[in-house]
Amino acid sequence: MPNTRRVLAIALRYRWRFLLSIVCALGIAFFWAANISAVLPLVRVLFERQTMQEWVDHKIADSEKALQEHEAQIAAASQPGADTAGTSLRYLKSQHQHYARSLELYRQAKVYVDRYLPRDPFQTMLVIVACVIVGSLAKNLLFIVHSILVAQLSNLTTFHLRNEFYRHTLRMDLDRFSNDGSSDLMSRFTYDMENVAAGVREMFGKATREPLKMVACLAGAAWISWQLLVFSLLIAPVAAWAIGLLARLLKRANRKAMEKMSQIYTVLEETLQGIKVVKAFTMERQERRTFHTANKTYYRRAMRIARYDALTKPLTESMGMVTVCLALMAGAHLVIHQSTHLLGIRMSNTPLSMPEVMTFFAFLAGVSDPSRKLSEVFNRIQRAAAAVDRIYAKMDEAPTIVDPPHPVAMPRHRRQIDFASVDFAYVAHRLVLEQIDLTIRFGETIAIVGPNGCGKSTLANLIPRFFDASAGVVRIDGVDVRDVRLRDLRSQIGIVTQETLLFDDTVMNNIRYGSPHATDQQVREAAERAYAHRFIEERLVDGYETIVGPRGGLLSGGQRQRIALARAILRDPAILILDEATSQVDLESEQLIHKALEKFTRSRTTVMITHRMSTLSLADRIVVMDGGRIADIGSHSELLARCPLYSRLHEIQFKEIA
Repeated sequence: MPNTRRVLAIALRYRWRFLLSIVCALGIAFFWAANISAVLPLVRVLFERQTMQEWVDHKIADSEKALQEHEAQIAAASQPGADTAGTSLRYLKSQHQHYARSLELYRQAKVYVDRYLPRDPFQTMLVIVACVIVGSLAKNLLFIVHSILVAQLSNLTTFHLRNEFYRHTLRMDLDRFSNDGSSDLMSRFTYDMENVAAGVREMFGKATREPLKMVACLAGAAWISWQLLVFSLLIAPVAAWAIGLLARLLKRANRKAMEKMSQIYTVLEETLQGIKVVKAFTMERQERRTFHTANKTYYRRAMRIARYDALTKPLTESMGMVTVCLALMAGAHLVIHQSTHLLGIRMSNTPLSMPEVMTFFAFLAGVSDPSRKLSEVFNRIQRAAAAVDRIYAKMDEAPTIVDPPHPVAMPRHRRQIDFASVDFAYVAHRLVLEQIDLTIRFGETIAIVGPNGCGKSTLANLIPRFFDASAGVVRIDGVDVRDVRLRDLRSQIGIVTQETLLFDDTVMNNIRYGSPHATDQQVREAAERAYAHRFIEERLVDGYETIVGPRGGLLSGGQRQRIALARAILRDPAILILDEATSQVDLESEQLIHKALEKFTRSRTTVMITHRMSTLSLADRIVVMDGGRIADIGSHSELLARCPLYSRLHEIQFKEIA
């Protein structure tokens, strides 16, 4: 419930729409009950052939007579020595006040009835029917306005929540994306958000409108006889307990179903992204089985929800049936025997007439339709509550990589980068980096080599503070990277990775990504420096306005890498990180990228993770890593002479080339 209240708080920010929707819901409830209340005058006109004037005159006469009788009883009970001078006297006085108010009300009504209503029974019935039609039209008009307002509230709420969730997702630590996977986040952004939208729509729609209609009908029934209404609702506490239990079961079942839906998203993501591998290894049958298993598990969860949901409507209908039966028996007894008491309990001040009891039953029947509609939305609200819990479970995860409370100013990098006794572990007590001591001077190009899993990329990722060191410190120009705003730190860093990601946008916008204020001419100059301008203009249909497709899929690997390099060049970073930037490109692209890097790495600090001998020629120094430690540092010739690991890696590289 706390998370549900947070969503409702978002909706209540749009207070005017909310207030107008409540006004419309109240109007719908009023006209709903008003139309039902027309049963009373219709029954009198049809069965007793009374005009409204005759009915009001009859009520005034009855009230005056009852008032006189009570005045006499009060006078007798007030005499000294009367046997009933205590409780009975107080009761008689309260009854006297009741009849006095009723008399005044009927006298006021008589003025309007005499003035506006016809004196013919049939014409009276026509007026009542006309009022019912007008009331129905007004109710339907309010219903249309209410539905539109509720749709706006629902869509605006999920719009705001989706934006907040996306904003928080972008702030999440990098390892959260690796641990949880993007498919789980996609499930929460789509399937869970849809359920939240449906829940908010029902909550401000039927879940608000229908209870008000029920309250209006119950108020009408209470106006006839509140004691009889209480007697009729004896079963309500038991039904409320059963519905509460069902709500908890439905919420739990929906939460588990959503977790299974996340698994389906995971299977779909892996299969569709790896479809080339699936087809190459003829694993379509295996993938079908995997998907079938995940889909079958979700089916079982969905059927459990369906079974719980199937209980909701019979439960509410049974409660309504028991209520009506109790009212029917009690009302029949009171009318047949013209009694005011049932089982020794007073049910009314005066014996109820047949029209009044029929109107009472009509009000109870008016409660049944709203209760039926509420049973239909019950599961949707519980599903929305489960979805809200899943969304806020992610939103409440606080990122560990955050801006410091008092950030230190960071001028453009000019001196050196220091790793001082740095340890790092993704999982506690399993170090990936251990006792790293390394100084990289400004303008120097450092190449990091080593076997797979030795911590090369992890070491480079500590510079832009994708992760924080478990021990030790990383400094840039003497400033701890944890003391600097992330935006200030990363604005000085350009990164080109092995898996180049381009967005489904134009070439121009992909190069400009990270430098949004760059001009078109600056973008072209960066592309020329990355040796990408020629293929963009000559090979792409629309040149710089060509859409590259999702993840840049319409371009070759070498083309994507040169566009990524142009993006980094346009940013003009003081620190450049190249993570296997040429490992998946063709020979022509590698040579062009090498020429571009040869010029671009001057006057900036460059950290390269590579095993390519051609790229190593750009390095001033080479850092050899093994098992999370630095094994040696030196030039190519120095390391060949003294570092066995480097010699072995060099030999493997030449064998691959051969």
